[in-house]
Amino acid sequence: MKTRLKSSAPATAHTVPPAFVTAPVMDRLAARFAKRAAQYDKSGNLPLQNLADLRKAGLLACAIPTAYGGDGAGLQEIVHITDRIAQADPSTALILAMHYLHTVSFALSPLWQDPLRSTLFRSIEQKGALMNGLRVEPELGTPARGGLPATTVVRKNGVYRLSGAKIFSTGSYALTWALVWARTDEDNPRVGWVLVPMHLPGVKIEKSWDHIGMRATGSHTVVFDNVALPEDHLAGLTDPAYMPDYAARLGVWHAVTVGALYNGIAKAARAWFTGYLHDRVPANLGRPLSTLPRFQSLVGEIDALLLTNSALVDRAVGQDREGIFDGVNADLTKYITTENAITVVEKALAAIGNPGLSRHQPLERHYRNVLCGRVHTPQGDSVLLHAGRKALG
Repeated sequence: MKTRLKSSAPATAHTVPPAFVTAPVMDRLAARFAKRAAQYDKSGNLPLQNLADLRKAGLLACAIPTAYGGDGAGLQEIVHITDRIAQADPSTALILAMHYLHTVSFALSPLWQDPLRSTLFRSIEQKGALMNGLRVEPELGTPARGGLPATTVVRKNGVYRLSGAKIFSTGSYALTWALVWARTDEDNPRVGWVLVPMHLPGVKIEKSWDHIGMRATGSHTVVFDNVALPEDHLAGLTDPAYMPDYAARLGVWHAVTVGALYNGIAKAARAWFTGYLHDRVPANLGRPLSTLPRFQSLVGEIDALLLTNSALVDRAVGQDREGIFDGVNADLTKYITTENAITVVEKALAAIGNPGLSRHQPLERHYRNVLCGRVHTPQGDSVLLHAGRKALG
């Protein structure tokens, strides 16, 4: 579905990238994160040092509207930061990207009111609070495929209480706030976001995340056991048919940002691979692998795939600046960039064999990480089905 708004650009966007995305700042952070990436991947622990560095640099407040003291980052800035950080440590990039996207969601929704809105933004700006949206459940799976959540808000003795469990909760024990997808127990249930301060009694984290890739995202299971919530924290609950006018914009931002993240992993793999080709001098050849035509052609193939990805992401960002939010094309952008990114890493692995699979080298880590793009919403089968239905009317 394509939506065009009257404004020429999102209200939160800058026409010129602000200071927080300058190369020196991003390069310093990326260099630190790249040095720590293997350690966090091996341990499976959240990259708390990286998050502390982002907090100190003021990057957590970037997506807060300027009216609330933030930088008002738009899609261009979010994509830029996500891509750059993903080249160094994609787990950190995913935590940050989800924080940005849900900060924007909270900012755009008219359902949340002051003083709660101000309190949340102030906690991010002044204390470096981190937030994410928790949607996926053990039985339901991802709500993107339909269905009501089992996580429920019930009013008991005048107090609203939340109970349920969420899986794949990226950031988990580093989160200050969680927007939790839930429903009421009413005859006609309301559905939507409930804002949960993660320090409240009854919030428990079960360390269940032990995946092949993106291991440092801390995407554990979060259990809510009769968590008492103030009424204004339930403002996001509405009729299931409610579709906010900004939903198309957020859908585009999510798809394009996720695609940019996995494209960043492919860029990191390409950088390592070309360095390896320059450094590797087989005894029987007497010169670097980079001088061989077959490797030169292969790097050309890789660069063609990355160029395609960049063009697609740039096109989506450009449309966003024009106020055009084409959800189908944004989802296709995520699908194509992710598949191209996987192909880039696979080509590099196939070309050099065992050295690429060694844990002493980062390429095998890039491969494990980039594969996670396929299971990231929106998933390929849904994307292609929706695109086909649109094309066929």
